[in-house]
Amino acid sequence: MDTGVHTGPVTPRSLTQVAYDALKHRLLMGEFPLGRRLGEVALAELLEVSRTPIREALTRLHAEGLIVRLPEGGFSPTAPDLHTVRELYDVRKGLELTALHADDGHDSDQLESLLDDWRQLGITTAQGDFGADFVLHDEDFHLRLAAASGNQSLTDLLAHVNQRIRFVRMHDFLTADRVQRTIKEHISITEALLTGDRALTETRLVRHLGISRRVVERRAAMALSRMVSTGRGDR
Repeated sequence: MDTGVHTGPVTPRSLTQVAYDALKHRLLMGEFPLGRRLGEVALAELLEVSRTPIREALTRLHAEGLIVRLPEGGFSPTAPDLHTVRELYDVRKGLELTALHADDGHDSDQLESLLDDWRQLGITTAQGDFGADFVLHDEDFHLRLAAASGNQSLTDLLAHVNQRIRFVRMHDFLTADRVQRTIKEHISITEALLTGDRALTETRLVRHLGISRRVVERRAAMALSRMVSTGRGDR
């Protein structure tokens, strides 16, 4: 069985990362049934690691909202709430468009720095170096874009919305192609804003947010369906 464990020196920290990455991928793909208790012993046997890295990985996954704590103890997969996700995507879009049309314009130095960072990230990820936490890079882009408007209160609200939909938005970045497309879209949005063309920037930003929403909804729905069908098959 391929557990993702590679040869070479293995430390407790690296085993925790292996367990975390493997469980996160399985959760996002809907491989664990809804309501099923994620037992440490069974997961340790599944991934061929000890219980300690499993326990540490579960703690991280709980903090991210991918699993919920059961009343009797232990954890279970979180069911994606697609209705709430749609509502929060609308809120997110409204906040980002408000920031885009800020009366005082945007800080060009902040935008130049943002553009440089994402061009470099495009080079890094093209070499295959991206992980399950790419959603954090994506959030950072949108927060820095909003912050360049100078409206910190709006940026704080956007950060709160992003936190609420983060665990579902992880479904957006499961493939290298999707990551690369997102990077290209971020670069094109920033380039348009640097030229001062807000109309073009809005067109690109709205399209970008719409694509992300559709990808997330489709993949989250597929994962939820798989979680339900897997649970039925175990009865």
